[in-house]
Amino acid sequence: MIVISNPIAIANEISLIHSLFEAGLALFHVRKPDFSEIEMAQFVHQIKMDYRKNLVLHSHHELADEFGINRIHFSERERNNGIGNNFQKKIISTSTHAIEDFNALDTTFEYAFLSPVFKSISKENYLPEIDLFEALKLRTNFKTKVIGLGGIQADNITETLQNGFDDIALLGTIWNNENLLKQFEICQKIVLTCSP
Repeated sequence: MIVISNPIAIANEISLIHSLFEAGLALFHVRKPDFSEIEMAQFVHQIKMDYRKNLVLHSHHELADEFGINRIHFSERERNNGIGNNFQKKIISTSTHAIEDFNALDTTFEYAFLSPVFKSISKENYLPEIDLFEALKLRTNFKTKVIGLGGIQADNITETLQNGFDDIALLGTIWNNENLLKQFEICQKIVLTCSP
């Protein structure tokens, strides 16, 4: 189970992130689209060294080596513009919004988000145009893990994992919750019960 950062800065964010890691979070995607390189460096610098191997950078990829981060994420646009050779030794992920795009990914990508599965919790008017459970029946790429994203919360995790997704990523269900740690633990427990 993956958690994606709140796109904007929030109160006590670093201590909340540390709490998620302490509760067993495996991967934390740092997606702060409006952060400058300096702001991103300051943000990552506050995260304990022990957890940096669990971070995935969405932007300012050049900071990865400086902070000992081995994972980077490319948006669809970045992927389509070409990745270059600078990141061959990194674990790379990307975003997709159609099964055709997911199927066309090469083996460079360890996993890819496929979204939105459901109506987004965090993005207004961001809803599925097609049924991704049906679309996944056309999956031909089994080298790249497919991660469900968009509107995923405790009451639809099982459905998502039973209909072809290898894992899930959470954003709104965590950050829009008053007790995000409890929400994370509930979701994590459901994911673990669905694991083979």
